[in-house]
Amino acid sequence: MYRFSKRCFDIFFSLLGISVLLLLFLFVAIAIKCSSKGPVLFKQERVGKDGKVFKIWKFRSMVVNAEAKGMQITTDGDSRITKVGKFIRKTKIDELPQLFNVLSGKMSFVGPRPEVPKYVAMYDEEQTKVLSVKPGITDLASIEFRNENDLLDGDEDPERKYIEEIMPAKLALNLKYIEKAGFFYDIGLIFKTVFKVIKE
Repeated sequence: MYRFSKRCFDIFFSLLGISVLLLLFLFVAIAIKCSSKGPVLFKQERVGKDGKVFKIWKFRSMVVNAEAKGMQITTDGDSRITKVGKFIRKTKIDELPQLFNVLSGKMSFVGPRPEVPKYVAMYDEEQTKVLSVKPGITDLASIEFRNENDLLDGDEDPERKYIEEIMPAKLALNLKYIEKAGFFYDIGLIFKTVFKVIKE
């Protein structure tokens, strides 16, 4: 029943969100095209439920071929981030195209954030359990590490810090979410995420 109600919620509210935000999507797309060369959308391989790889959608916030010019993680002062990109990343507007990932069933509104294959390959047996559920737009780790880029900024080796400190902490929160997951618990996390965005 939980899975069924969760999927119904995802379909209804992703459709509603897409409909309501169409004008914002158009405005952001124009801003991105006018500020830098390249496509409006950024697509990246992420690992989803049962280890299946899918393409996550975001508004492009970095220069073209950014991954070839640096790490797969970013810091607050990353030179690859465009001027428009700084704003849409700070406000999380860059994440809104993931409503289409939710509508297609690849993601849910709430669930462990999907990671890139490179870092998933580093999971231990316990951490791999996060792949037993559908990934989401938000979860406990997303709320706790909302300003992850700030934590990495200024570190001599940000990727090492991410792999050794931040990633394990996020996975621990993901596993905690799986234990508590339920329809009303998910709703609570959505409200916490919205409140966090508005507060900042």
